[in-house]
Amino acid sequence: MSLEIEATDVIRLVQQFLKENNLQRTLQTLQEESTVALNTVDSIEGFTADIQNGRWDVVLKTVSQLKISQKKLVDLYEQITLELMELRELGAARSLLRQTDPMQYLKDHYPERYLHLEHLLSRTYFDEKEAYPDESSKEKRRAVIAQALSSEVTVVAPSRLLALLGQALKWQNAQGLLPPDTAYDLFRGAAPTAVAEDDAPPTECYNSIKFPKKQHAECVIFSPDGQYLVTGSVDGFIEIWNYMTGKLRKDFKYQAEDNLMLMEDAVLSLGFSRDSETLASGAQDGKIKVWKIQNGQCLRRFPNAHTQGVTSVSLSKDGTQVLSSSFDQTIRIHGMKSGKMTKEFRGHTSFVNDAAFSLDGTRVISASSDGTTKIWDVKTTDCVATITLHDGQAVSSGVHSPTATQICLLPRALDRFVLCNKSPYAYVMNLKGQVVKSMTAAPPPPAVGGGAAKSIAGTDLVAVTTSPKAEYTYCANEGNVLHAFHTESGKLMTSFKAAEAEIIGLAHHPFSNVLAVYSEDGVVSLWKP
Repeated sequence: MSLEIEATDVIRLVQQFLKENNLQRTLQTLQEESTVALNTVDSIEGFTADIQNGRWDVVLKTVSQLKISQKKLVDLYEQITLELMELRELGAARSLLRQTDPMQYLKDHYPERYLHLEHLLSRTYFDEKEAYPDESSKEKRRAVIAQALSSEVTVVAPSRLLALLGQALKWQNAQGLLPPDTAYDLFRGAAPTAVAEDDAPPTECYNSIKFPKKQHAECVIFSPDGQYLVTGSVDGFIEIWNYMTGKLRKDFKYQAEDNLMLMEDAVLSLGFSRDSETLASGAQDGKIKVWKIQNGQCLRRFPNAHTQGVTSVSLSKDGTQVLSSSFDQTIRIHGMKSGKMTKEFRGHTSFVNDAAFSLDGTRVISASSDGTTKIWDVKTTDCVATITLHDGQAVSSGVHSPTATQICLLPRALDRFVLCNKSPYAYVMNLKGQVVKSMTAAPPPPAVGGGAAKSIAGTDLVAVTTSPKAEYTYCANEGNVLHAFHTESGKLMTSFKAAEAEIIGLAHHPFSNVLAVYSEDGVVSLWKP
């Protein structure tokens, strides 16, 4: 269900807030600049009673803050003038008749009525029948005016703006769009990313997102603020999901209207800005686009980012640069402002499957199908280390090394990252290119003289991610089994089958124990402890 909200209603809500907080000058300015009038009273019954009882000082003060048609104002001012004459308050009656805008309007448009009032004012006595002809009376005129003016005003419940905001947050909370028990930044529309939740490995699949037949997600990512789960699929669509319910987020107007973010080819990679407000996407055709999440608009296009598919995209800490890797064997940095490539890192001899900025932004780490992992100096684009890995350790470059597939930064260690390659091993590395630890679920090698170790089918790893505090490292293998390792000790904590079809990748929520596993059968399964 889609609700249309009028801009004028939003302005009135703000005006009501200003009125309740006695910010009269601001209210007046907003009414003048927007030409939208608040036209609210505390009580229609009270407003009507003031008119019917002739409490004109109160009525005029109320009416001065309202936008009322000239004809109705003329009727009101005419009645007040007549009653001042009856009270023989001739000076006040004369001022009202000759010095107010409604009476000037009366003089210009209804000269006979105006002259009639001037005639009554010149009399030395007040004649009720002359003032109220045709069986009218003061009471009847007051009643007619009260009815006319009360139709122009409305009553709004106190603190309506704050009440609506509270209801909206309750709804988002009920939909699972807000992390529980956290403060909330209402202005930015974001919850802080810190929450006291201990890392715990997943054990149950609580929900899943199922794509149509022959479609599947090629990449999945959580936003850094934890509000969004975003998928990029083979048909080029980029969609935002509620990771609790597994349903498409219809609170984004463009998604509710089926006007989705779209690439011309399969979406292979996604990367968020630190503030979760912009999203970069890389496609099979070598193009990159950067989107504004709130309205789905494309902020920047890089039509010639690469000559082949874009395997990874990430935004620099300050959001001014886009880092990308590609099947064209290069890693590149593109300027958000210029829309052009500013740096290129060359040296890999096969596909570059992943690239990431180090947490301090001084290095780029890349993983390639040529079997090497390289570390580059961001300023100079020089390669400062080349790492070749085999059977759980770094080896000389002469040895054949399996395809390096994915890099995962360790959030609490500036100089460390986890690397996954097409072997049964995952590696904790440092920025000097040294292996700090290797983790594997494969059986130990045979004793000396017991023959060569055999690779067991399906044990090679395809994806890696870590828990929010990096206490656990999660790896998925070709047999669709998920392994949870204790990162510090390298000990295998648990293993279980996490998908029916071949797993493409993993994504972890930034501060809750929610793990997304996406596979080739078009299912994104969502796991929790």
